[in-house]
Amino acid sequence: MTAGFGAQDGRPEGAAPHDMSGAGAGRPGPLPPRIEPHPPAGASWPAAQTGGTVHPQAVPAPRTGWAPPPNAAQWSAAPQANPPAAPRGPAPLPYGTATPQGGPPPTPYGSTPGGPYAPPSPAQPGRRRLPMVLATALVVLLAAVTGVQAYQLDRLGDRLAATDKRLAQGQEGDALRLDGLETRADELEKQAGAAFNPEAVASAVLPSVFRVRAGQFTGSAFAVGKPTSDGGTNLFTNFHVVEAVWEGGGRQVFLERTDQRFPATIVKVDKTNDVAHLRTTNKFTGLVTAPTAVKSGQQIIVVGAPLGLEDSVTTGVVSALRSAQGSSGPTIQFDAPINPGNSGGPVINGSKQVVGIATAKARDAEGIGLAVPIKVACDGFKIC
Repeated sequence: MTAGFGAQDGRPEGAAPHDMSGAGAGRPGPLPPRIEPHPPAGASWPAAQTGGTVHPQAVPAPRTGWAPPPNAAQWSAAPQANPPAAPRGPAPLPYGTATPQGGPPPTPYGSTPGGPYAPPSPAQPGRRRLPMVLATALVVLLAAVTGVQAYQLDRLGDRLAATDKRLAQGQEGDALRLDGLETRADELEKQAGAAFNPEAVASAVLPSVFRVRAGQFTGSAFAVGKPTSDGGTNLFTNFHVVEAVWEGGGRQVFLERTDQRFPATIVKVDKTNDVAHLRTTNKFTGLVTAPTAVKSGQQIIVVGAPLGLEDSVTTGVVSALRSAQGSSGPTIQFDAPINPGNSGGPVINGSKQVVGIATAKARDAEGIGLAVPIKVACDGFKIC
């Protein structure tokens, strides 16, 4: 053997390249080319010398999509019977081999032509979590705003309820005060009504009081009670005013007022209590009689025609209520001035009610007048 191991492929001279039946049969084939690690970008291969000139060669970049060539049975003992067809185009060069002149440098695996290899960037988890964080923050914010509004509405409801309560209490207090004022007003009205007002009493009473002319005598009379069945009016006067006509068998007298004259008839007399019942066909307003007896100190007015002077008014108080003496009934003593002609006139209290019929006055004394209680007259004639 003239050649060292590895210097030649051991085939006999003139033998075909694939003929391994010679002396080299049974030996392993040539070693695969040595693959150098790919140099960094920008480096260059060792210079190639051509004709004495050194030409630096750039390191080719890895080619995209490169795959090692199929096993050519370099390590097999015998060649394959039917080797696969060679791929079209230039065979890929393994790492560590020179690039043929004039051809493009190979592209590294996983990179794009014309640029360095860049591994795919993984997805950033922070960008995916950001929408979730924003949504959570928005939900929390909305919940806080809703809670604040609910709290404010609750506080507002409490304030409204408190205001309604205070308003109701104020209205209740106002109602109580108003009721108190109304009660007080009623009391004052009653007191005002009970207050003695001679002018008001005289204005209400005078249209129902008349001057009576019975023959040669004059006195006073007043309408009382409700109208008669035929639309006439009942009146009271003293018996001694119409006594002359009654005793003379006459029954007609005349009522005079403001230059007017109205005929009246003597219906009945009570000589004991000095009361006479008259009736006229004319209609006049009857006075109201007092339901209770008078008391000492009660203020009164006396209306009549003293000495023929009609519509005369005097005032005074009840001095006393005298008991009945002999055959006569009880008598009211009062201090209002009266004169002849007042006989038969009404004695009125502050409520415009008749309490008695003026009858006489004490001789040789001042301020002592006498009246028949109205109850005596009403009970005797039943016309009140």
